[in-house]
Amino acid sequence: MIHEVASITIDPARAAEFEAAVARARPYFAAAKGFVSFSLKRVIENPACYQLVVGWESVEAHMVDFRASPGFQEWRALAGPFFVEPPSVMHLQTVISQLSRLSLP
Repeated sequence: MIHEVASITIDPARAAEFEAAVARARPYFAAAKGFVSFSLKRVIENPACYQLVVGWESVEAHMVDFRASPGFQEWRALAGPFFVEPPSVMHLQTVISQLSRLSLP
């Protein structure tokens, strides 16, 4: 599994509208081939910045399958009007993970 991380900048005065638009778009991600997980995080130090984190089975599931789908067009139609600049997107692969101190041996 990989994570797509999209750094999104919006007008913070429109934060509630943007968050509602992303919530409406979530089902388009969930219906996509290779979808695993979805979260939207707001940057505490800069309320204009968000991180959209989507788990995919592979980079191809995101870049080929989802991007070629009608769901991607719907996502962009809902969220795109809020972008003050194009999102920056990267793909991450976990190499070390610890969920909590309780999981330590």
